[in-house]
Amino acid sequence: MTTGYGWLVSAALAAALASWAFNVVVHLVWRPREVERRLRAQGVRGPGYRFFHGNLRDVRRLRAAGAGVKLDVADHDFIPIAQPQFREWIPLYGRVFLYWFGTTPNICVADYAMAKQVLADRTGLFPKNRTNANLLRLLGDGLVMANGDDWQRHKKVVHPAFNMDKLKMMTATMADCARSMVTGWEAQLASQQKKGCQQVTIELSDQFEELTADVISHTAFGSSYKDGKQVFQALKELQFITFSTLFSVQIPGSRYLPTEKNRRVWKLDREVRSTLTKIIKNRLAAKDKAGYGNDLLGLMLEACAPEHGGDQLLSMDEIIDECKTFFFAGQETTSHLLTWVMFLLSTHPEWQDKLRDEVRRECGDRDNRAPTHEMLNKLKLMNLFVLETLRLYSPVPLIRRRTKTAVELAGGVVVPEGSILTLPIATMHRDREVWGDDAGEFNPLRFDGGATAAAPRNMSALLAFSSGPRSCIGQNFAMIEVRAVVAAILQRFRLELSPEYVHAPTDVITLRPKYGLPMIVTSADDA
Repeated sequence: MTTGYGWLVSAALAAALASWAFNVVVHLVWRPREVERRLRAQGVRGPGYRFFHGNLRDVRRLRAAGAGVKLDVADHDFIPIAQPQFREWIPLYGRVFLYWFGTTPNICVADYAMAKQVLADRTGLFPKNRTNANLLRLLGDGLVMANGDDWQRHKKVVHPAFNMDKLKMMTATMADCARSMVTGWEAQLASQQKKGCQQVTIELSDQFEELTADVISHTAFGSSYKDGKQVFQALKELQFITFSTLFSVQIPGSRYLPTEKNRRVWKLDREVRSTLTKIIKNRLAAKDKAGYGNDLLGLMLEACAPEHGGDQLLSMDEIIDECKTFFFAGQETTSHLLTWVMFLLSTHPEWQDKLRDEVRRECGDRDNRAPTHEMLNKLKLMNLFVLETLRLYSPVPLIRRRTKTAVELAGGVVVPEGSILTLPIATMHRDREVWGDDAGEFNPLRFDGGATAAAPRNMSALLAFSSGPRSCIGQNFAMIEVRAVVAAILQRFRLELSPEYVHAPTDVITLRPKYGLPMIVTSADDA
């Protein structure tokens, strides 16, 4: 009896091992080869699948080769640094090609017709890619990462916070935060002038990180940067940890192992959630006196409030995740957009003068009150300048989507279920066939007829805020904030790039200057 039972156990274990080995062979060998065969038959080639790692080693090698590249300040082609795999493989395999992150097929979609199909879809065929657990921790499981019915629920709550009436109210707060920053600059400059020096060098990228954090804290959460400082610092560290995992094979279950990196991620996540919970509890405690509030947090809490009856649109955990989303997304991208705007203003002094004249004409000089929403809307040249900055230095240099099922893309290419579609927008924004022969050059006047006319061969070619139903809900917020901050700076100061600056834009989920942005600041009235 015992012998028979042991034989049955051994047989079951042998069958389980055989099944496991079969699944491993299918997953690591047969399926990748079959995907390659089917796509090759449709004309889609690529660098070729390599066992287990796919092309991740190739990507890491190319990024390592580009890590030491330093550009001339007039050179805007940072692709060999930030997206070297696309520079290497598009000339070899075309705008649409197959490459591999481990055993996951990635389709590069640098073709605008295909990209438009993906971004315009309303059927749910191309959901957001949620396969990286650290990315979910960083961005939160909120509006940016949610799919399907969850996305609809989140949008219903969050969207009203960004209507035009709310944005007009937020403009004054943005301008006040900007004025507070430049007042600090004036104090630094005055201190230097007492020593006989008419200039001061300021590291702008750090300044803008704190400024945009303060803006999102005030406008979305009714607090200040100091209240949420721990959140921003934790998210920044989590961002770099997350990026370090993007080019490694993700082994199922590994995120649960108590490795040093995982323990650090868990600790950072606890810190973020703890701080956000405290902010939320403080708001709830003050509800009887001031209500839930008119900002993003107030709208979310009201949607969660039991006294309003009906369906509870968001749970408390979802509110915390949504706060995470906007603490990071609302601060990080705008911070880097401001950095690149200032870089281009310093390297194009003729445009700096044009924009300063426009700002002083429409918003007054340094002694006037903060500009209103209506004043900022009249800054037409500044708008052209910011759009061209977004084209050349989009803070988010690529977009990723996943295929929910096997789907046929424009041109007749059928891609398998579970594929990652990668839209390398930094590369696409330099496509000469779309933008013209001067695609690599800085020319704000290309947008003089509007964003759609800038690339007449392809409408809506500017993808810095994505496009379609999942386009960035905060794009108007960001554009107003950038205009308010740039106006406050140009009213008072003249900017010149420091000799210490090294031009090496690098991609760490968002595009940033690798070595910061030291800037020589002088009084605009001394020129």
